[in-house]
Amino acid sequence: MELLAALKTRRSIRRFKTDAVPETAIRELIEAARLAPSGSNLQPTRFVVIKSEAARAQLTEASPLPFVSQAPVVIACCVDMESFGGMGTRAQELKEAGAFNDTPLEKMDPDAYAKRKPMDPAAAEGYLRLNAAIAVDHLTLRAVDLGLGTCWIMMFDQEKVKKILDLSDNYRVVALIPVGYPDQNPQPRPRIDLEQLILKEV
Repeated sequence: MELLAALKTRRSIRRFKTDAVPETAIRELIEAARLAPSGSNLQPTRFVVIKSEAARAQLTEASPLPFVSQAPVVIACCVDMESFGGMGTRAQELKEAGAFNDTPLEKMDPDAYAKRKPMDPAAAEGYLRLNAAIAVDHLTLRAVDLGLGTCWIMMFDQEKVKKILDLSDNYRVVALIPVGYPDQNPQPRPRIDLEQLILKEV
């Protein structure tokens, strides 16, 4: 599918067919997310693929939205809060790949870059969540391309989901993404005019 067509046809799907999602399609969704850009190439996003009926049923205890568990697959998007510990390595990889060539960062010392003043915890988590959002957007658009539907869900109890998925303390769950073949064809959502988006030209 051409990208603009995927952007125009993507919808939040809340009703899914019972048809199984092929393993190859799940892998392609995660691959799309893997290819997403991330700040300093940290790549902090991790995923839990929830396929078993028992595990999906448990999610009803953590979210008030019943369709979370009704899709044949749910992908939990998480961030690893310890990702900042690998910043020196990621910066070195970028340097070796030539990402900084012909820029002021070309002579940057990756270790010194990694030892800059750390962000406060709230800003750090926000930064990682922003990276995850880009990855999820890639995933949801690839789903459209594969004829699948998704819905970005953030209405859930963080601690309950972490307990259900048996996640360690360094992970934060950013979103739950039900995935399946759509059993509905929603109309386009209202969008404000383009002119309202542009504050000014300077």
